Amino acid sequence: MKQVIRGVRLRGRDDVVDVAIEGDSITAVEPGYAGAADREYDGDGRLLVPGFVNAHQHLDKTWLGEVMRPNESQTLQEAIQITWDHKRSYSVEEIAGRAGPVIEKAIVNGTTAMRGFADVGTIGGLVPVEGLLELKNRFDGRITMDVVAFPQEGILRDPGCEKLMREAMDLGADVVGGLPWYERLDRHVHEHIDFCFELAQRTGKDIHMLVDDTDNPNSRSLEYLAVRTLEEGYGGRVTASHCGALAAYDDTHAEKVIGLVAEAGVSISSNTQISLVMAGRNDRRRVRRGITRVKELLAAGVNVLSAQDDVHDPYYPFGKPDQIEVGQYTAHVAHLTYPQELETVFDMITVNAARAMRLNGYGIAPGSRADLVLLDASTVHEALREVPPRRLVFYGGKLVAESRLEVSTYA
Repeated sequence: MKQVIRGVRLRGRDDVVDVAIEGDSITAVEPGYAGAADREYDGDGRLLVPGFVNAHQHLDKTWLGEVMRPNESQTLQEAIQITWDHKRSYSVEEIAGRAGPVIEKAIVNGTTAMRGFADVGTIGGLVPVEGLLELKNRFDGRITMDVVAFPQEGILRDPGCEKLMREAMDLGADVVGGLPWYERLDRHVHEHIDFCFELAQRTGKDIHMLVDDTDNPNSRSLEYLAVRTLEEGYGGRVTASHCGALAAYDDTHAEKVIGLVAEAGVSISSNTQISLVMAGRNDRRRVRRGITRVKELLAAGVNVLSAQDDVHDPYYPFGKPDQIEVGQYTAHVAHLTYPQELETVFDMITVNAARAMRLNGYGIAPGSRADLVLLDASTVHEALREVPPRRLVFYGGKLVAESRLEVSTYA
C-alpha cells in the first residue's frame, strides 16, 4: 500500500514536506509530492519524527508496586530483596499480564523500539525471560523488542547464575545483560564482565550492563568495561546504564574514564528519573542529583541516551512509558535547556538510542524504515514543553496508534 503524510515539518529543515511510504519503507521526502497514494494523512504543519526508542525498561518488574510492600529504606538492596517472594511465584502469564499494557501504552506514546530487561537468577530462574519472549512474539509487527538476560542478583554472588545466563541466551534472549558493580569483590566485578564478553562473543550478541549504579566513588566497573570493550573490538555493541559513580569521582579520574568510554565506543544510558530518585539518599548537605556526567560525556563525543527504566516498581513509584517525558526530565536534571541542548535531549530519545540498539534504516529519508511519529507540536521545544499527544504512530509503514486531545470550554 502507498501512503503519504502531507505537510509535515522535519527536524533540521525549515520547509514543509510530504513523506511517501510504500510497504515498510519511506520512498520520498519532498515538498508537494505528486505521486499517487492509497491513503493520505494531513500533517497540518506538525513535527514528524522517527519512532522513539526506549533502550532500558525492566518489563518483568513493572507494576509490582501495586502488590509489594513499600520500599521503606528506598535503597537498591531493599528493592531487590522485596521482589524475591514474587519472583518465586512468577509465571509467564502473570508477567505478560503486567507488562503487556505497558508495551501497549508505549506504542500509543510513539515508542517503536524497546529493550526489555528480564531477570535471570536462581530465585526466579528463566521465567522472566520466557515471559518477555512471549511478549516479543505477541507484539511482533507493532514494536521492535530486544530481550536482555539480566543477572539482577549478580553472577558470582548468585552461584548457578552463569549456567542460567547461558541457557537464557540459548532460549532466545537478544542481549547479554550485566550488573558487575553489585558483586562483592573487585576481582568478582572483573570476572562478571569477562563472563559477559565470553557469552556475548559465543552467541554473537550485544552487551547492555547496569554499571556503577551507586554513589560510591570507589565503584570502578565502568572503566574496566571500557577497557574490555577496546580489547575485544566490541565498540558500538556495548551500552552501560546509570554510571552514577562517575559523578562521584574526582574530576581528574572522571576525565580519564570518560576518555576511555569515548575511545571504546561504549554508549551510556542516563536513566535520569530513577537515578534522581535513588541516588543521594544518604547525603546530608548538597544532596546530589545522582545522574551521570551527561554534559561531559556528550562533550567527549560519547553516544548518550536516556531511557525510562522503571514503571511503578520497587525502585520507582512513578513512571509511564513515554520517551518525551523522559527527555523532559533529562533536560531539567542535566541542565540541557538552551535551544541546541533541547535538540540534543531529543537525540537522546531517538537517534542516540537507536544507535545503541543498532537499529537498521532508522531515520526519515528515502530508503529508511517507516517507523514514524506525528506529534501534536511543530517543534522539538514545543514537544518537550507540552508532552503532546502522538497524533499518528507508524511501525514499518503500518498505522499502529492514533491519538487526539479533545477540549471543550464553556462560558
